Amino acid sequence: MPRLFVAVDMPDEQKAQLAALCNGLPGARWVRDRQFHLTLHFFGNVEGPQARAIAEALHGVRGDPFELSLCGVGVFPPRGPPRVLWAGVEPCEEITDLHRQVERVVRRIGLPPEERKFAPHITLARLHDPPQARLLALLRDNLELTSEPFAVTGIELYSSVLASEGALHQREASYPLFARQP
Repeated sequence: MPRLFVAVDMPDEQKAQLAALCNGLPGARWVRDRQFHLTLHFFGNVEGPQARAIAEALHGVRGDPFELSLCGVGVFPPRGPPRVLWAGVEPCEEITDLHRQVERVVRRIGLPPEERKFAPHITLARLHDPPQARLLALLRDNLELTSEPFAVTGIELYSSVLASEGALHQREASYPLFARQP
């Protein structure tokens, strides 16, 4: 049974920029650069018919292509022991709208919306008790992280397999963004 999620893929230039941050922190299990993405909805384990319904429903997502930029780094959860190190993106209505559209089309096929509040980010590492001083230094040194704007021209449906070296993602389908009809 595949684990599925829908995401915005990252261009190679931004993947390389993020990969340069991914070192020097004990207790961090770094995401491989080719796996960087911005998740719009995580479905989890789904059966074959439901996976096909998801793949079909995502054809209903519409929107104009738009640009995003990387912006800062942080950790989840915001309180308590940090578990995830992430890079953020500049806030923009287009990414929020894209998330809402994905939520809308999956609700139409009877799937529940995500329980967590949408916080657009790219996961850089899973954290397991990193030294606080080193983590704080990494956050401080990259607080002003920015990137050149990059085009978001579509969304991707991925499957994910958990392995000892981390999750391995495979693109299952691509959905280009087209201008909405008036």
